Amino acid sequence: MVERRGRSHAFEGYDPVSSALIIVDMQNHFVAEGGLSEVPVARGIVTNINALVETFRAAAGTIVWIRSTMSMEGRGAWPMFFENFIAPEKARDARAGLMAGTWGHEFFAELDVGSDELVIDKDRFSAFSPGASNLDDTLKARGIDTVFVTGTMTNVCCDSTARDAMMLDYRAVMVEDANAARSDEAHVGALSTFLSVFGDVLTTREAIGVLQVK
Repeated sequence: MVERRGRSHAFEGYDPVSSALIIVDMQNHFVAEGGLSEVPVARGIVTNINALVETFRAAAGTIVWIRSTMSMEGRGAWPMFFENFIAPEKARDARAGLMAGTWGHEFFAELDVGSDELVIDKDRFSAFSPGASNLDDTLKARGIDTVFVTGTMTNVCCDSTARDAMMLDYRAVMVEDANAARSDEAHVGALSTFLSVFGDVLTTREAIGVLQVK
């Protein structure tokens, strides 16, 4: 990658004011012990996500909490996924666990979610997928040109969101130790492919370093 790019990182220089921290699917359904689609490692990235949230707040950056929100009918039922990739006996619970007003839909309690920060619901893996949410319009209205993607799972919703961000001409960064998957292989594989052609991968410490106001 260095040989092809001529440098270690695709992007240089970050303006916090035109950057957004995107936190994907850190809900009880995925993060809490006993969540229907539990990703145990996701509990281990909460501290890093909170550190990034603190940095973005101090630097006047934009923070966006992305929340998977499903329904039993209409677009939010997403039959393409739930009827083909989830066993029939599990599909109803999988949808119901992400419906508004349920425990699974709520953000994990240890996350530092600000009362005045953006919360955007999505009904597809990528929040940038056409019709999935209003994330793209919201960011463009705020003059955002760079996104730092965190959350779970690295290789599904986070990767999909970050890739689509690059396709929409955002500078996309995935924060390695603020993303979580169900296995190291899935985590590293997704980040390796993303780094090769879609964007940059930084650690939490590196991301905080490039965003802190001097």
